[in-house]
Amino acid sequence: MAARLYVTDSGRYVHSHPFTPSHLQPLILHPRYFHAGAIAIITVGLPARGKTHVSRSLCRYLRWLGVPTKVFSVGNYRRQRLGTMPNDFFSPANEDTKEQRLLIAEACLKDMIEWLEKGGQVGIYDASNTTDERRAWIQRKLKEHDIQTLFIESICNKQEIIDSNIRSVKISSPDYVGWDPEAAVRDFKNRIENHLPYYKTIRDPELPFVKLMNVGEQLIVNNVKGYLQSRIVYYLMHLHIQPRIIYFARIPESLNESSYKADADLSPVGHKQAEALKTFIVNYRQQQLDMGIEEKLRPLTVWGSTRKHASQAVRHFAEDDILVRALPLLTERNPGECDGLTPQQIKLNDGCHFVQAKFPEEFTKSQQDPYNHRYPRAESYHDLAVRLEACIMELEREKNDVLIIGHDSVLRCLYAYLFDRPDDEIPSIHIPRNYLIQIKPSAYGCRETRLEIQMEEESDEDDQL
Repeated sequence: MAARLYVTDSGRYVHSHPFTPSHLQPLILHPRYFHAGAIAIITVGLPARGKTHVSRSLCRYLRWLGVPTKVFSVGNYRRQRLGTMPNDFFSPANEDTKEQRLLIAEACLKDMIEWLEKGGQVGIYDASNTTDERRAWIQRKLKEHDIQTLFIESICNKQEIIDSNIRSVKISSPDYVGWDPEAAVRDFKNRIENHLPYYKTIRDPELPFVKLMNVGEQLIVNNVKGYLQSRIVYYLMHLHIQPRIIYFARIPESLNESSYKADADLSPVGHKQAEALKTFIVNYRQQQLDMGIEEKLRPLTVWGSTRKHASQAVRHFAEDDILVRALPLLTERNPGECDGLTPQQIKLNDGCHFVQAKFPEEFTKSQQDPYNHRYPRAESYHDLAVRLEACIMELEREKNDVLIIGHDSVLRCLYAYLFDRPDDEIPSIHIPRNYLIQIKPSAYGCRETRLEIQMEEESDEDDQL
């Protein structure tokens, strides 16, 4: 689970993996949040409309909020039981496979209901569910167990978005591992054609549903009630499936690396690092285009905080007419009373001895819970994660490629969100200086590549506590 922004008196608890079938892992009791009860989210739509992307992105966000959430993918259940199947297996017209498909769907729904009754809060039932009969059957089953429902229908009428999603699926879907790319595209298009005659959009005004038109272009909301459900709608308003790349880079070296209050300017070495970063990412993106790895060169937006060294770093990009944004929320974690400890002191433990002498109880607490602990007048990683929620919404909405130049504490939190890392791992996530971290979101998760930026003078000192 990622950073829990909100917690109950139940305290810490162990999570099952959000995407693993329930029969492969133990059931664990979870606390519920916002007095919302158990909620089942049911996806609806043809293949290549972004259902899996929506399911997993929403799961990641809700877990970031602290809500026990899990995706129950009928496709995963089918792969676990039958492996990769030929195209005609999925056709609603295929009576020979109808019973198998129904049994798999029932097993998946049964496991979700069981998980919710054991204390899970939001189960996401990821499947096509394209007919009124199937949706009515699901609604009836869930109502029998007093589980609230929310249908999310993904509708797309723009062929370029569908084609882009098909290309993404052929790369990341477990069904097409080892396939020739063109053969994968043809097979997936045939799968879509098989479903078209049987697809019925949601029309029942009694059902609580959200219709996503072209994933982010338009939302239709019907009969949605409840605080947590409204947070889900809020998140969906920011979501899209257009391909883009997110880059992370540490802020270059400043004149005073040990002081937060000083708000120091970039050092001469820091200016060289910023210029080298700009040259590297511009050349790298062009190389990816020339090699055919990227189909087109999307605009690049550079984000940084309003601190002096961050503003001066992004200014190197602005000088080349690259769009930059200054976001105060990207400011690094405030170290409070620990401000002024040098990286060398921390590395040699002298700083830790100083803190231990001045705040012995606080030092012990920080070792026990580095994510939630805060020193006097300081911010914890939890505080920082709460602050960054608005930036996460901006990041989800952004359609350009994005380079975030930030302090490693900020990048750790954003990295943990994108990769759904546990909160207790956040303080130890390694974000080296003079590296560019490339992150490619996809329907089945994010993929990262770490690229070293060669510098004549390197500075990779650790940051403050």
